[in-house]
Amino acid sequence: MAFRSKEMVKKIMKKIGGEKNLAPGVKESLKKCLPESKVVMGRAHRGIFAGRHIQFGNQVSEKGGNKTRRNWKPNVQEKRLFSYILDRHIRVKVTTHALRCIDKAGGIDEYLLKTPYKKMDTEMGLLWKSKIEKMYQELGNMEVVLFPQEEENKLAEEFKEMRIEQRVARRDARRDAYGWTPKVEEIADGSKNVDANHHEELVAYS
Repeated sequence: MAFRSKEMVKKIMKKIGGEKNLAPGVKESLKKCLPESKVVMGRAHRGIFAGRHIQFGNQVSEKGGNKTRRNWKPNVQEKRLFSYILDRHIRVKVTTHALRCIDKAGGIDEYLLKTPYKKMDTEMGLLWKSKIEKMYQELGNMEVVLFPQEEENKLAEEFKEMRIEQRVARRDARRDAYGWTPKVEEIADGSKNVDANHHEELVAYS
């Protein structure tokens, strides 16, 4: 359980090839952006814990007042959080406190954007925050073009046809992988009444 700001600075310097490749003043500004917490759990590297980490203390008995060292671990859950900027779900380990913070912010994207770098004390949180900030910046530089209603309807039809083609391709791939029988073909084509055939098979077997 050793994660310190100084060690993170050393890792960054090693990746970029040393301080000689940095402009003056960049290292000081980088230290300001790093987390303030000195020690972070090793598990927190792979999730978003929102400041909740392992705590140590004493368990005091009721009668004799004897103290026994113990620890309290955070309540960590594995969740699938939907990101609108990525348009997909993110599977990440989060604490219940982080889930409440995400709900209060309005989503995982808003939480990562609103939380400053100094309070983002895990490597995974820093990674997702920088990635989403970069994507939002790219979206801000894009030009917005408005289409007439006819062209929008045409694009919607083309998108619908593309989805149908994708379904057909997936269906053909499943047929090639798992085989294809004449009975399935009858059901797909609708050439015969499936209920009647099923009834005749039941009569024959009875």
